[in-house]
Amino acid sequence: MTPFSYRDRRLYAEEVNLADIAEEIGTPCYVYSRASLEAQFRAFEDPLQGHDHLVCFAVKANSNLAVLNLLARQGSGFDIVSGGELARALTAGGDPGKIVFSGVGKTDDEMRQALSAGIYCFNAESEAELEALNRVAGDMGKQAPVALRVNPDVDPVTHPYIATGLKENKFGIDIARAAAAYVQAQALPNLRVIGVGCHIGSQLTDMAPILEALDHLLGLANALLDKGFDLEHLDLGGGLGIRYNEEQPPPPGDYIRAIMERLQTKGGRCQKLRLVFEPGRAIVGNSGLLLTRVQYLKHGVEKNFAVVDAAMNDLLRPALYDAWHDITPVAVDAPRTLRKYDVVGPVCESGDFLGHDRELGIEAGDLLAVITTGAYGAVMSSNYNTRPRAAEVMVDGKRFHVVRRRETVEELMAAETMLPKDK
Repeated sequence: MTPFSYRDRRLYAEEVNLADIAEEIGTPCYVYSRASLEAQFRAFEDPLQGHDHLVCFAVKANSNLAVLNLLARQGSGFDIVSGGELARALTAGGDPGKIVFSGVGKTDDEMRQALSAGIYCFNAESEAELEALNRVAGDMGKQAPVALRVNPDVDPVTHPYIATGLKENKFGIDIARAAAAYVQAQALPNLRVIGVGCHIGSQLTDMAPILEALDHLLGLANALLDKGFDLEHLDLGGGLGIRYNEEQPPPPGDYIRAIMERLQTKGGRCQKLRLVFEPGRAIVGNSGLLLTRVQYLKHGVEKNFAVVDAAMNDLLRPALYDAWHDITPVAVDAPRTLRKYDVVGPVCESGDFLGHDRELGIEAGDLLAVITTGAYGAVMSSNYNTRPRAAEVMVDGKRFHVVRRRETVEELMAAETMLPKDK
């Protein structure tokens, strides 16, 4: 579905004019569509009906409690990478029996927190982590359910910062060592080995590396089953991409069907195992946008700049990844002169930009929408330059709700203290 569309030259979120949100809440402001979030989750969930499965939303993509709660109501599980994300998932109504804990650096405290909550599974990423988890579980008198995240050395054909399945990446256990690591895990008394998993990267737009990784996973899992391991699931990770500009990723339904077909033809004994998926961006990315207002237009000899009130602290992806987001006026009025602008923020960094060379007919005071920012937008924001983080709004049909109010400068300083005057 398309949650954001023009009507009478005004951009709407579902049934709400985005200008009305900006007028009441101010800018910058993130806006999410409830209908889109639910539809995108169903796009993963529905094709899996009839096969034992678990769709775990990757909390790192967007950890707003309202977003997590909506997905929990739909039956979603959650893929977490920290104790803080575990707390958020549980607070939002997540079922701990549908939570998988990934990440390379789990602390003892985080392991205890997850064991106490009764999560479904730990995705262990090193032999050292297996030993630590066994020790912590033993101290608590528990047995930890665990799967090993395997690094299959498959090129995901994505930005190097979000590639996770190559030998040079920090994630997972080299597939050449995986069988030995499983033997090690099986011998540890406080671990219960229940699955095999991998995740090769994010913003994947081609099925070929996904299916190649699946083939490696199936080979390992079938070998383990033959050796007597009592496996319950295959965790195929997440990472399915979305369209920001010219990408053509497969729709979730086609992605699921391709995996199911491969499972039927090459799955062997794995065909009846539960399938676990960890989508994030593909559920929430297109379900959100960032509203920002033009403060100044600055025309130069070589460059024109549209200075807006959103900045790299609000949306880091362009500065971090040189990521491309469509930028469009909220109101398209009488024809204006089109110029190419660099859309930049007020932060004191040359890397503070939202887009380069965008052809826009705009004036100071105009509202702009930065599209496809539901994933890795607000969740990666910061307070750099002592800038309060933006408000977040959820649109639900004809209504909208503030699901995270704008911070105040006073709140940013509340946790800080100065030295006593006599020091």
